[in-house]
Amino acid sequence: MRLLGLDVGSKTVGVAQSDPLGWTASSIEIIRINEVQGEFGLDRLGQIISEKKVSGIVIGLPKNMNNTEGPRVEASRNYGKMVSERFGLPIDYQDERLTSVEANRMLIEEADLSRAKRKKVIDSLAAQLILQNYLDKKGRLTNG
Repeated sequence: MRLLGLDVGSKTVGVAQSDPLGWTASSIEIIRINEVQGEFGLDRLGQIISEKKVSGIVIGLPKNMNNTEGPRVEASRNYGKMVSERFGLPIDYQDERLTSVEANRMLIEEADLSRAKRKKVIDSLAAQLILQNYLDKKGRLTNG
């Protein structure tokens, strides 16, 4: 059971994968998209799904800090609908509040990367955090 985690933005989609047992998440890549022009990177996503033998997808929901949903949540849900319809995989959603902030902090503190280098990896690291949070929550629900 391998899952993909997606951090969906208007210009990029960060992609992470779980290990086959569903315990840990790791970053894979960033897919360039152009939401305005209707380019969503689904061909590349399909290649990843096929290569990794993915059984489900977790998409981050960028809720507001007060738990309300804004336009980016709607965009993420629409992306999930497109992915579900095209690939026939189950889609689940994970609250992603502060994952980009946490990813940026990790890169500054632990990797000591320049701003330009952080920008190149932040979306895939955010996807990794989204997926890891989902896996951790799921594990707590089944183990306790």
